[in-house]
Amino acid sequence: MTLTLYQHPLASFCHKVLIALYENRTPFRAVTVDFADPGAAAAHFGRWPVGKIPVLHDSRGDRTIPETSIIIEYLQAHHPGPAPMLPDDAEARLEVRLWDRFFDLYVAAPMQKIVGDRLRPEGGRDATGVGEAHAMLDAAYGMLEARLAGRSWAAGGGFSLADCAAAPALFFATIVHPAAAEQRNLRAYVERLLDRPSFGRVLAEARPYFDLFPYRDAMPAGYLADRTG
Repeated sequence: MTLTLYQHPLASFCHKVLIALYENRTPFRAVTVDFADPGAAAAHFGRWPVGKIPVLHDSRGDRTIPETSIIIEYLQAHHPGPAPMLPDDAEARLEVRLWDRFFDLYVAAPMQKIVGDRLRPEGGRDATGVGEAHAMLDAAYGMLEARLAGRSWAAGGGFSLADCAAAPALFFATIVHPAAAEQRNLRAYVERLLDRPSFGRVLAEARPYFDLFPYRDAMPAGYLADRTG
């Protein structure tokens, strides 16, 4: 197998890359990184010293590729499939990249702040930072509600890198910070993402690990349903 993805089935940024791989039916080997295992953790820090996942290794050329957006662009350039995640048109490509960054920075990042804070011991929590994260999600949801009016996907016309970023970010974010009832465009977009076969497969693989998610009890029933059939 040429491609190996070092990842964890519950990690939202890993989901982003997995969606792109499944959209294109790209063959790869998945290796779960267990950071609780000192040997596995050390091996991963050897691959990418900041220790983040996912990381892709391509045995063709012995290349190690970190960072989700770069991995997906690398796959399109070196292992292309039938569903390009970035358009050829330069302006459309910029739009896709913009919204990819939007979901990573203004949805995924504040979501992770909220989730991470719940894992902290009493006395070590950051109420101010969590409040700022909720405020950022409010702002992001408002922008998305306007952005998604009359639009099926986030950018570029079709399903793209931006939607790969959106699916896991919004899945977890709308658990810890639900969208308002009147944000119908955003809610409908989340449903389209949940119904996407590639994301359904990702969630099916993540489901056995959901009990590790600190907001598991807040997951809506629809988020727990198997949509792969």
